[in-house]
Amino acid sequence: MKSRVLAITLGDPAGIGPEIIAKAFRYAPELAQGCFVVGDVGIVRQAAQMLEAPGQPALPVALIESSADAAAVPPRCIPVLQATRPPAASISTGAISAEAGRIAGECVVWAARAALRGEVAALVTAPLHKEALAAAGYAFPGHTELLQAEAAAHLGQPVANVPVRMMLANDELRTVLVSIHMSLRQAIEAVSFHNVLQTLRIAHVSLSAMLGRAPRIGVAGLNPHAGEGGLFGSEEREIIAPAIAAARAEGIDADGPHAPDTVFMRARATAQRAGEFDVVVAMYHDQGLIPVKYLGVEKGVNVTLGLPLVRTSPDHGTAFDIAGRGQADASSLVEAIRVARALALRGA
Repeated sequence: MKSRVLAITLGDPAGIGPEIIAKAFRYAPELAQGCFVVGDVGIVRQAAQMLEAPGQPALPVALIESSADAAAVPPRCIPVLQATRPPAASISTGAISAEAGRIAGECVVWAARAALRGEVAALVTAPLHKEALAAAGYAFPGHTELLQAEAAAHLGQPVANVPVRMMLANDELRTVLVSIHMSLRQAIEAVSFHNVLQTLRIAHVSLSAMLGRAPRIGVAGLNPHAGEGGLFGSEEREIIAPAIAAARAEGIDADGPHAPDTVFMRARATAQRAGEFDVVVAMYHDQGLIPVKYLGVEKGVNVTLGLPLVRTSPDHGTAFDIAGRGQADASSLVEAIRVARALALRGA
């Protein structure tokens, strides 16, 4: 990495992204030092002013011209790089709009390209709204796929040659997904030998870099009781088990398939005991994310594996229902910043 500066993208301006960014700079200034916001100065100023209270004046917002300028900004001041055209009119808080989607998308694209050029050490993305992104004309269901496309373009490769996976993690549990944003019916069809083996390879390489050793990977089945010997489905014995065997032949410490309703408990690390696995490979989005989020949304961090850059994000969405009220909890964003900084230092 050429830079030690971290970029935080604005997220959807109609959601809680600007607010939790301002809170991170206010309540975790040591961690936020050396970070800058890729966004719109006016929107960030509004968010900072919303947190103003007796004895707590609004944090100043500094317009910077380049990512290199962020290091010179003093603590408790929010540096913002104007990476998008300002909104044509006021953004309605808590409402889906193409204008909000445009702003969120442009910020992610700018930050991704800067990270790929080595101008920032890591990328932390505040939540965007998928419907707003689509309304703005982006043909991606979320951050992960947009970043994958940017990475592929930067590398001069087809998107298929830059496979990525989503990992959600906290201090107790990590899970990596075979499929990400698609219908459940499509997700079941995506459980193929190739996709499961590719996920195991990506998890092995990424976690090895993060942990400094080969990870112990537990693999969840697709069906109840991991198919119960074929009584409840054949995917485990026909697809998942052969993929695990192929991974093990490559030296990957993968074990399973295990019953999905117990493997996450077995992997969970607590103060009383270490987990049996360092990470669980889940077959689809909700199978893997529900256990991690149940342990506490405020502790979870989304990490994109397989990209030629470090990217983390909070494990929650735009929270339109509470946006603009000053109620949003910035803990997950703060944790995402902490994890991004640690991964960037390790070169993971």
